[in-house]
Amino acid sequence: MRAWLEGVEQRRGLDRLTRQSRQLVLVGFGLLLAMMVYRGIAVEADGNRFGPIIAFVLPLVLFLPSILTRRPRGHAWLAFVSLLYFAQGVMIATLPGLGLRGVAEALVALVLFTGCMGYARFRSRQMRQHQGNS
Repeated sequence: MRAWLEGVEQRRGLDRLTRQSRQLVLVGFGLLLAMMVYRGIAVEADGNRFGPIIAFVLPLVLFLPSILTRRPRGHAWLAFVSLLYFAQGVMIATLPGLGLRGVAEALVALVLFTGCMGYARFRSRQMRQHQGNS
């Protein structure tokens, strides 16, 4: 797997791969955030409007500084957190009448995971490459 990834890096270039994975992160993050806000509004537990929204959105919002400052380590941690949303989506997909919503959440979380892992790898290698040239 490592040799394959290094071959892909040589053929396509780290700059291009970093940019593409960053785009995946932004799309996945934005979609998952919107889905969690919608889900929080739909739940509305015991008349508490903001509790469910905060519970679904807060884990994502905590990673916003890492995304904005483009830190590879923060993206790697966000990838692990996105797996919780993936598992949640799979669980929701098994509930009657919520299959499509659950599958959509799982797929968006998978896009976020893939983008974050790619970005963490490619950006770290890109930074090491620039440090070596300095």
